Amino acid sequence: MDPITTAIIAALAGLSKDAINDSYKALKSALKQKFGQDSDLVDAVDKLEKKPDSKGRQATLQEEIEAAQASEDSDLLKLAQALLSTINEQSGGQKNITVGDVKATGKGSVAIGSFEGSVDSMGVINNKAKK
Repeated sequence: MDPITTAIIAALAGLSKDAINDSYKALKSALKQKFGQDSDLVDAVDKLEKKPDSKGRQATLQEEIEAAQASEDSDLLKLAQALLSTINEQSGGQKNITVGDVKATGKGSVAIGSFEGSVDSMGVINNKAKK
């Protein structure tokens, strides 16, 4: 699963927490700005919000992310990783979060598909493309 879809799915369970909600809104806003309010991608996000446990809607979002090549956008990837980091911080001290093929560590390494990097003690992501 791509990192943006993973971050959105993981966030929907914790939107009642302000920090998660704020990071989620930042990612969704960036998707709207880049692809348009009426895009199929944003529509897939909106529909998933209504039924976050629906595997079909999760798959549709992933398809739209792939079709739009959103996971190739470094700014969107940074927002997705920031959201995953926020979820990790808000999860009661849990050190790792894994959703699909995305694994984020509170402080340490991060691997998302072809994206690899590290998270420092301040939660800043230092990224590099996998070779």
